[in-house]
Amino acid sequence: MTYENEQREQTLATDLTALLACPIVLPSIPKVIALLLSDLDKEEPDLKTITQLISTDPALTTRLLQAANADTRSMSGKLSSVSEALAMLGLPGVRVMAAQAASAASLKGVPGIHLQKFWSYSLNAAKFARSLAGLTRQNQGAAFTCGLIHAIGELVMHVGMPEAMLDLDQSCAPLDLRRDREEFARLGYCYAQVGAAFARQWHFPQPMIDALEHQYAPFESNVYEPLAGVIHLAAWRARAMEAKLNDKALAVSFPSEVGEILNLDIDLVLQQDPFDWSVQA
Repeated sequence: MTYENEQREQTLATDLTALLACPIVLPSIPKVIALLLSDLDKEEPDLKTITQLISTDPALTTRLLQAANADTRSMSGKLSSVSEALAMLGLPGVRVMAAQAASAASLKGVPGIHLQKFWSYSLNAAKFARSLAGLTRQNQGAAFTCGLIHAIGELVMHVGMPEAMLDLDQSCAPLDLRRDREEFARLGYCYAQVGAAFARQWHFPQPMIDALEHQYAPFESNVYEPLAGVIHLAAWRARAMEAKLNDKALAVSFPSEVGEILNLDIDLVLQQDPFDWSVQA
């Protein structure tokens, strides 16, 4: 390892340690919390509705999986979807989680992040990831979860180090296709490492941790986790949708190296339309 790489590793370790030690509360979608609390107050709550509601919210999903994978009754690090976690914790655990999320709802926003756009983007990425996982015979539940929370590190960085992020946001927006490269150039790491560090601390399944950590450059390390490639393509598709790229820009920006390894060309990826759960939820 070169001196520069050693310095980068030390910087990454220091910054991640500081971020992990911060009492950061990730914001949930107010409407989802309200609907969830309303359904939980019913005499017979609808488990399908509850699952769908939580599955639209990155913060609620991470809270639920964190609690389920830390539960002594479970096989820690084995639960990868909201439905699995809900089956493990049961409604009492969900009620506690929802109450905690509601008590933190006073958080008005995250500096530099348009939350409505971030939530919409994350859900689209999750839907794309689930579709692509089906095409590549990957775990669709884990893919959906990873897609939903793949950029959670971006929220953590904006909450924990707002000044550094504000400076970066002025040259490259949080959902820009170049965001991971810009963060690496300036910080020596990106949102992927931050999200993976939290997932590791929360005892998430190792394939999910690997997918989150290597999503920015899958197949370029010693870890071969196809799910990382799926998340990479899903994030590209969702960010391209946010940017409203034309056909030429889509062709130029498509990560063909990743697609080739997964046997997914640009036409096949673009054919995957996110199925809208909003009416059901």
